[in-house]
Amino acid sequence: MKLLHIIATPRGGDSRTLKVTEAFFEGLEENLPDCKVDTLDVTKEKLPELTVKAVNGKYVLLGGKDLPDDLKSAWSDIIKHIERFLSVDAYVISTPMWNFSIPYYLKHYIDVILQPRYLFKYTEKGPEGLVKNKKMVVITSRGGDYSPGSPAQAYDFQEPYIRAVFGLAGIMDITFINSQPMDALGPDVQKEKIKESQKTARKTGQSFFAR
Repeated sequence: MKLLHIIATPRGGDSRTLKVTEAFFEGLEENLPDCKVDTLDVTKEKLPELTVKAVNGKYVLLGGKDLPDDLKSAWSDIIKHIERFLSVDAYVISTPMWNFSIPYYLKHYIDVILQPRYLFKYTEKGPEGLVKNKKMVVITSRGGDYSPGSPAQAYDFQEPYIRAVFGLAGIMDITFINSQPMDALGPDVQKEKIKESQKTARKTGQSFFAR
């Protein structure tokens, strides 16, 4: 088994999100010690710029044609990231909530890899995801409480967006572990919620590929 860990927080060891992610990988180590983990930190990775040529290539692919030679060079790094994404069996995304959604680093990465004929295609019945039978765990930290039924739930554009965009690619088995609130109710509540999330994350890791 091989797993891609996508890091979308620039805070390193100070990240509350990554403290929870560590517990997931501890559980995964107990479950599958031979699982290979490919770590991609999108806050440090030099991701391809979506230039005019790159965007023109997207429209060529949307039209059902192959990339012409004059656009292939603009797409070489994009295709490398797509191939890296497709080469694994499952995904873990570690991301804080920024302004009710995802950090721009992660949005950039999604815009790079979510390409027609690679991750999805259009059919007579609508779009069809091409990433089949793969799982994803998304570990988040949020300053407030956006849990179902809370007054702030309507402002959670993070989980719906991630489910929608990776659902387009065909990834439907997505588990969210949301640490919240991290700031709104003070440091004592923050510590308690991190511990709760760590327990959930460890259990998720222990049974991840068994589900």
